[in-house]
Amino acid sequence: MTSGDETPVRVGVFGLLGSGNLGNDGSLEAVLGYLRAAHPEAVVDALCGGPEVVATRYAIPATRLHWYRGEYRTASRAGAIAGKGLGKLVDVFRTAAWVRRHDVVIVPGMGVLEATLPLRPWGFPYSLFLLCASGRLFGTRVALVGVGAAAIGDRPTRALVRRSARLATYRSYRDTQSRDAMRAMGVDTTRDEVHPDLAFALPTLPASAPSGPPGRVCVGVMDFHGGNDDRARAEEIHRRYLDGTTRFVRALVEDCRPVRLLTGDECDVAVVAAILDAVDSPLVTAAEADSLADLMKEMAAADTVVATRYHNLICALKVGTPTLALSYAAKSDALMAQMGLGAYCHPAREVDADRLLEQFRALERRSAELRRTLTERNLVAVRQLEHQFTALTAALFPATDDANANANANANAHARQEAS
Repeated sequence: MTSGDETPVRVGVFGLLGSGNLGNDGSLEAVLGYLRAAHPEAVVDALCGGPEVVATRYAIPATRLHWYRGEYRTASRAGAIAGKGLGKLVDVFRTAAWVRRHDVVIVPGMGVLEATLPLRPWGFPYSLFLLCASGRLFGTRVALVGVGAAAIGDRPTRALVRRSARLATYRSYRDTQSRDAMRAMGVDTTRDEVHPDLAFALPTLPASAPSGPPGRVCVGVMDFHGGNDDRARAEEIHRRYLDGTTRFVRALVEDCRPVRLLTGDECDVAVVAAILDAVDSPLVTAAEADSLADLMKEMAAADTVVATRYHNLICALKVGTPTLALSYAAKSDALMAQMGLGAYCHPAREVDADRLLEQFRALERRSAELRRTLTERNLVAVRQLEHQFTALTAALFPATDDANANANANANAHARQEAS
C-alpha cells in the first residue's frame, strides 16, 4: 500500500477489450484480478475497443481506442477512407497523451503478435506500435503479458509487430511456439518467459463426471475464414468448415445426443444460426454466453466438448471436460499437447465429419482417464501463473516489490528476536 504522501501507481490496460471477444475480456479479467490482489493501491483505466462495456462490466474508466468510430468497418466511400486516414494521424497524439499519464501499461494476453486471423497492418498492429513507441518515448513501462505470437508473412505487419515487441519493457508468452516465432522474427527473447494462458488464472467450476447414458455435447463454433494468408480462399475455407461442422452435429443428433452450440465472439452468431437452420432438431440448442465464466458453466455440465476458438478450448480444459479441438493454428495444437490431449486435434480448414466422429468416440472412450489428466495439468498451470504474476510485479512495480521484501525481512527478523 502507498503511504499518505505517495502517489498511487497509474496502470493502464490496452487492447481490443470489450469488443465482443470473450477470450480477450477473460485475459483482462485475470489481470484485473491480479492487480486488485497484489496492487490494490493502483489506479487503473483502459484504452480499448469497447469502452462502454469495459467501464460497465469491470468498473474502471475506459477510453475508446480509435478516434474514428468506423475503424473496423470496411471503407469504400471517399468520406470513410478520409476518416480512417485522419483517424490514424489523430490516434498518434491520442495514444501518446494516454500513455504519458501512466506509470505502467499492460497488454493482457490476446494474440497481439500474430496474424492467424485476417489482419491489416494499419489496424491493431499500428495501434500496438503507437502504444509501445509512446511508452519508450515517455518512460512508461509497457508489458505484453502472456501474449500469443506467430510467424507473419506480410512484411508491413511483420515489421510493426517486431518493432512493437522490441520497444516493450516486458514480454511473456502463452506458449513456447510464440516465443520461438518472435525469436525467428528477430526479437531477442533471452529474458522472455513462457507461462500458461492468463485465462487459467480465472475462477472456475469443476466439471461433474457423467453418469448414466451419454449426455450433452458442447460444440463451440467460429466464424472461420482462414488466416491472414488465406484471403483468396476465405469463402471456400468457411464453407468447408461450416459444412463439416454441420454434418458432425447432425451425426450427434442421430445418436440422440443433445448438442449445445457455443460462441466466443459476436461474429460467431451467424454460424450458430446456420447450423440451427440446417439441423432442425429440439436436441440442438444455443447458449448466450457473455463471459468466459458463462462458457465454463456450460462446459462443466457437458460430457464432452468440441471447439474451435482458442479460449473456448481453454474454458473446456480448465473445467476438466474431455475436449476435441477443431484447430486453426499452432497455438491450439500446443495448448492441447500441454494439457495432455494432443491426439485430439482436427484441422478446422479440412473438417471431415466422418473422421471427426471417429476421434470424438475415441475421446469419449478415454473420458475418465482424461478427466484425471486435466485435473493434474490444471494444478500445474495455476502454479505457473503464480510465478507469472510474481515476475510481473518484479518487472513493473519494483518499488512495491522492494517494499514487500523489506517488510518480509523485518517480520522474519522480529520473529527471530521473539524466539531468542
